[in-house]
Amino acid sequence: MRWLAGLIFLCVALGVLGSGHYYLASRLLVDPDLPQPWLAIGLAVLALGAALIFAAPVAERTLPRSVSRWLAWPAGIWLGLGFLLTAALLISDLALWVLGTPVLAADGDPFGAGAGSGAARLRAAFVGGLALSGGVAGVVSVLRGPAIVRLCVAPARWTAGLEGFRIVQISDLHLGAILGRDFAARVVERVNALEPDLIAITGDLVDGPVSRVAAETTPFADLRARHGVFFVTGNHDHYSGADPWVDVVRSLGIRVLRNERVPIEHGGDVFDLAGVDDYRGGYAGTTSDLGTALDGRDPARPLVLLAHDPLTFRAAAREGVDLQLSGHTHGGQIWPFRYLVRLAVPWVAGLYRRAESLVYVSRGTGFWGPPMRLFAPAEITELTLSQRREAAAIPRKSAA
Repeated sequence: MRWLAGLIFLCVALGVLGSGHYYLASRLLVDPDLPQPWLAIGLAVLALGAALIFAAPVAERTLPRSVSRWLAWPAGIWLGLGFLLTAALLISDLALWVLGTPVLAADGDPFGAGAGSGAARLRAAFVGGLALSGGVAGVVSVLRGPAIVRLCVAPARWTAGLEGFRIVQISDLHLGAILGRDFAARVVERVNALEPDLIAITGDLVDGPVSRVAAETTPFADLRARHGVFFVTGNHDHYSGADPWVDVVRSLGIRVLRNERVPIEHGGDVFDLAGVDDYRGGYAGTTSDLGTALDGRDPARPLVLLAHDPLTFRAAAREGVDLQLSGHTHGGQIWPFRYLVRLAVPWVAGLYRRAESLVYVSRGTGFWGPPMRLFAPAEITELTLSQRREAAAIPRKSAA
């Protein structure tokens, strides 16, 4: 039945791709009544962009990475620009509707509003300039690389012997068509320079099968931390084949936590470090099982949980987890997408509290899809765990 699910996904994707580009053509080219040859040039650009978005995933699966990345970059940039253009146009349509400006033309054409008018051309120029500026800023943010984010958190049951324990978290690197070995090596160098007590990789390490992407992960064998490097799977690791990827990650000297728990002894005290698979792995036979990971634990011992998806925090807080480290959301990656993410996940980026439990959601260290980050910069996170609550960062928002 996977072929049927794939066919349905392909049809939906093509429908969204086609309708989205039709909407852009209508608002940016037809409504302003652009003269020739500008109309033809504009339509050709939109058609080329749509073709790139369709061709890039095919190239990633069939062509050498050295070739496919030349398609992935322009396809990703156009995907990001297309999102920004669509968002800006939808907002302007909503604003016109609120202001009482007619959205439908007299003939009932939903995309005929203001055809040939100076106002339609002005809107197209403004939206185009705004999206282009946002796109450039987003690409520049990616090219700068992840920022080092430092914060102090105070788990409820943290002990004196564990005072000042430092965890460096990286997440959502998405090594694959665009990001590869060079990016991984730079991340490893910056993480090691922080000299952490423990390194946590909270999922979505890769995008692509082992046969095509494994060589890009080799720099992670050089990660160093006093108490080791730990990894949990994310949804994209499962889409890429979680079991073979887990074997690769283990071969790099990284401990994979698949619904299990290990004790970490430091300063004469001990805390438990647990990790769960991403629940989207269920179709492959392995899914998140927090109960198994926590079974038999000492309830008096502090507990840190690695879980790719922040939604795990609902169950983790009920189980008395002191601190959960997650990723997955990318902080929205490209504004205003974070508001759509917020509809599905109440914890989008930063530190949150529920009762005595804390969750930190990383914006991610790499990116997925468009090589852009707008108002959601990538991060490498250094968390210092302290029992002194007055010294700890205050969570951005309480979660009910």
